Amino acid sequence: MENGFITAVYVTASILFILALGGMSNQESAKRSIWYGIVGMGLAFLATLFDSLVGNYWLIVLMVGGGAIVGSIVARRVEMTGMPQLVAALHSFVGLAAVFIGLNSAYAPPAGMVGAELVIHEWEIIIGVFIGAITFTGSIIAYGKLAGSIDGKPLTLPGRHALNAAGILLCLLLGFMFSAHYGIWTLIIIMIIAFAVGAHLVMAIGGADMPVVVSMLNSYSGWAAAATGFLLGNDLLIVTGALVGSSGAILSYIMCRAMNRNFVSVILGGFGGTTGPAMEIDGEMVATNADAVVAALEDADSVVIVPGYGMAVAQAQGSISELTRRLRDQGKNVRFAIHPVAGRLPGHMNVLLAEAKVPYDIVLEMDEINDDLPGTDVVMVVGSNDIVNPSAQDDPNSPIAGMPVLEVWKAKQVFVSKRGAGTGYSGVENPLFFKENTRMFYGDAKASLDALLQKMG
Repeated sequence: MENGFITAVYVTASILFILALGGMSNQESAKRSIWYGIVGMGLAFLATLFDSLVGNYWLIVLMVGGGAIVGSIVARRVEMTGMPQLVAALHSFVGLAAVFIGLNSAYAPPAGMVGAELVIHEWEIIIGVFIGAITFTGSIIAYGKLAGSIDGKPLTLPGRHALNAAGILLCLLLGFMFSAHYGIWTLIIIMIIAFAVGAHLVMAIGGADMPVVVSMLNSYSGWAAAATGFLLGNDLLIVTGALVGSSGAILSYIMCRAMNRNFVSVILGGFGGTTGPAMEIDGEMVATNADAVVAALEDADSVVIVPGYGMAVAQAQGSISELTRRLRDQGKNVRFAIHPVAGRLPGHMNVLLAEAKVPYDIVLEMDEINDDLPGTDVVMVVGSNDIVNPSAQDDPNSPIAGMPVLEVWKAKQVFVSKRGAGTGYSGVENPLFFKENTRMFYGDAKASLDALLQKMG
């Protein structure tokens, strides 16, 4: 197939990818934007197959077919609670692919390259392997933390920043040695060091910052893909990688601002740990029951619902949607308050609520609703912990100190739907649960909400 036609298809695919990203800014256009991405990727794949440089079609069909089958099975089986760790796992595949492509190109470099062209090609290999290796192990650690198989608390080794800096400098030195043709062993050592740096960077980040980590790993995977695009001379891969890399970095920056975190500090790791003894909490947790919650809701004129990861675990979004519908039918002002890092994935709660057919116009961001909370009659916190924690404002030694939170304690009454009296994902105790206007509504979120629905009639 003519290169000009392939280029035209690549341009079309790039436009579709841009439209896909643009559509994600609005919940109503998100479903359409996904189709833009699917069609764009399909066109890109087919055009690449007809490139004159591509061969071994039987192997391509075998690998693509196998991957499609495995991907379909995983996609059908994964629950929304497992989506964050699935995203992290997929990022790791992109990183590993970049490593393999770099190593392959080092073993079998293109013929005819000399001088500056060869040096540029070798540094494309180095950068691709380095970023890909960091993305791979960082994503694996993120997967483990999100899945609960690795402790969410940060691992803060003595001199951790010096260790990371030394590893990066050593990789740079080895990169110069590789480009000076000392041998492929230099590239393999770069890969091993980058594996260690990637794992260490994410291990040093606490649970409170994990949504930012997922977003940042998304950015890393994009830059790894872009580096691979330069390596293969594939313009579409360069454009796509740059789109993913830049959008992921921008999202991470926005989330860091929302959490009052320093962007560079989160990337380097070490956030999410304590800096001193935590403040003592006065009072006691007071439990309540479904009858009391229903009575409060029936007396309320305004209700704000704050969803969190516990809602996803219990798959309670359908019950919340039905509760919302009934309350609105009674003429009550019901709204949702979404924190930028609610759940364990950017936009996690928005996706769940959209899936449950909750109207978009009553789902508000933290900055839009915080000022209204003092005048709210009832706030229902469903499976949230860290994002409604007053210690972010009151305790300078808290791991989440300085993070903007939903100030639900300012409402007249607060009901917290929670499975037990434990701490949140970051392991931080929450003074909200001990306040006089807070009542703990213990139990599985879906079962608790269904009990409310039954009593409401």
